[in-house]
Amino acid sequence: MRNLHLALMLVGVLRASLLADGVNIRLVGGNNNCSGRVEILQYGKWGTVCDDDWDRNDAEVVCRQLGCGKAVTAHQNAHFGQGSGPILLTHVQCSGNESSITQCFYRGFGTHNCNHGEDAGVTCSGDMRLIGGTDFCSGRVEILHDGQWGTVCDNDWDLNDAEVVCRQLGCGKAVTAHQNAHFGQGSGPVLLNNIQCSGSESRITQCSHRGFGSHDCSHGEDAGVSCLGTEKQRISSNTVLY
Repeated sequence: MRNLHLALMLVGVLRASLLADGVNIRLVGGNNNCSGRVEILQYGKWGTVCDDDWDRNDAEVVCRQLGCGKAVTAHQNAHFGQGSGPILLTHVQCSGNESSITQCFYRGFGTHNCNHGEDAGVTCSGDMRLIGGTDFCSGRVEILHDGQWGTVCDNDWDLNDAEVVCRQLGCGKAVTAHQNAHFGQGSGPVLLNNIQCSGSESRITQCSHRGFGSHDCSHGEDAGVSCLGTEKQRISSNTVLY
């Protein structure tokens, strides 16, 4: 019996390490790999996370664990649709610095009083972020390429391009496509230039452009956007978002 107990403890440790490296966590129902309903795998079954106590610190850990950049929004009330598997976690409380959601406080696998109408979700920045604005949905456009953050040149930059950026970040409709380093100059490489989007693409890299690093621009031409966002996204970049 003691050997069986030790074996079960070892299985638990192995499963925890799998979760810690991101293999057994996924996002379902979003418009890209970095947004959707949070699901984790336990004992061969994918299950959901209840939105009790779900906030941006929790979303921050999920986004980091999946290599999806920063958290943009922590969604509640089955924003990305209801799951069908077991509800595995509830009352998740992360500090935001953990590398895995299983390192955060939670009630215990399968211990909950929730239904799938309370499934938690996230929208992460992915390989894009906005810097220098007043909230999550405005700022200088920066993208991640080969492990380095860089800017976008404003040649041909227009509202169609801004529309794609806002959609990719889950920030609603584009309000303004800014030019001439409106939100300040970046310091990394200028990565994209002459971007020409139709406005219907789901990611900025799906639009026509010269190629990564091909440009004749300076940081005085860094492009930016202002997106409509949601009311709570516009309140403050330090506000917990739902």
